[in-house]
Amino acid sequence: MKTDVAIVGAGPAGLMLAHLLRQAGIDVVVLERKSSDYVLSRIRAGVLEQVTVDLLDELDLGERMHREGLPHEGFFLADGERLIHINMAELTGRSVMVYGQTEVTRDLMNASAARGVEVVYEAEDVALHDIDNESPYVTYLKNGTEHRVDARFIAGCDGFHGPSRQAIPDTVGRAYERVYPFGWLGILADVPPCNDELIYANHENGFALASMRSKTRSRYYIQVPLDEKLSDWPDDRLWDELATRLGPDAASHITRGPALEKSIAPLRSYVFEPMRYGSLFLAGDSAHIVPPTGAKGLNLASSDVAYLSRAMIEYFKEGRSEGIDAYSQTALARVWKSERFSWTLTTLMHRFPDGGAFGRRMQVAELDYIAGSRAAQTSIAENYIGLPL
Repeated sequence: MKTDVAIVGAGPAGLMLAHLLRQAGIDVVVLERKSSDYVLSRIRAGVLEQVTVDLLDELDLGERMHREGLPHEGFFLADGERLIHINMAELTGRSVMVYGQTEVTRDLMNASAARGVEVVYEAEDVALHDIDNESPYVTYLKNGTEHRVDARFIAGCDGFHGPSRQAIPDTVGRAYERVYPFGWLGILADVPPCNDELIYANHENGFALASMRSKTRSRYYIQVPLDEKLSDWPDDRLWDELATRLGPDAASHITRGPALEKSIAPLRSYVFEPMRYGSLFLAGDSAHIVPPTGAKGLNLASSDVAYLSRAMIEYFKEGRSEGIDAYSQTALARVWKSERFSWTLTTLMHRFPDGGAFGRRMQVAELDYIAGSRAAQTSIAENYIGLPL
């Protein structure tokens, strides 16, 4: 099989890139090692920056998002005693959209066949070959038979554990990483949210987050040690701890219900450079991971895809290579700024084992400063809604 671009990974980054390229008349094949049902079963974040909203609208796939999504003009930081409102609309003139990553993936997936986006699910043992020249190819197994896809470019959108980044020689790439000494215990429940906007809480017991997927489905998180076990957190204990950490105002509006899903996720900050090697381009989690505190994971993938799709369209349609040559540097500039914001917010809102009483007092002082400073609130709002492309 021959194509213009072989895309490894059928998450939102891979599918969005495929749709943008097909819209421009560029041939693509997407390879995904899991089934479509498995891809849709993954529970992920749901705060979309304007860049992600604009890309879905550009693809004429935003109708359901605008109908079912929840536009948010602000969010809250809680310090245990009060709620500090960050009014993004007033401070920046912009907002974000709450719409689950699963739904973004579903919309892209459902439109694939009709738009000529070929996706091969359950493609096993994907391997990249000859990525250091202009004739790379990808091999995979399907139902026990090996297949080969020849392409001009390969886009690695296959996440942190995929084969794409691992195909880049150690002598070429460099990884930067910060692993955090805690995780997030999350619960998804079909109950109304406790607030119309997200609440990020810093409490003596640790961080908590109140978020939502819709007006009737809520997503809550608390900070827990990495060695914590789900069996130690029955639903009642988790709801009690959420009520404590989110504070009395939010607690009075919490509706409890059985967990649809409960899990513990580790947190890390990770960046791999460069995001291009020869004919291979990395996008999304294959190149960078952010702690979910800043709601940047999917949105960074979207900005990668925006840069990469434009560069590849320019290459195939105009014969120009300036965009693909600049892709890694351009994407990384935005990646590092988003990593900085996510790291800053994570540091501010979580309890660190070595922080001690001094660290806690510094966090309280910083939150007190933010509460009284329009400039500080504006800086947070600008980063939260997403820096311009």
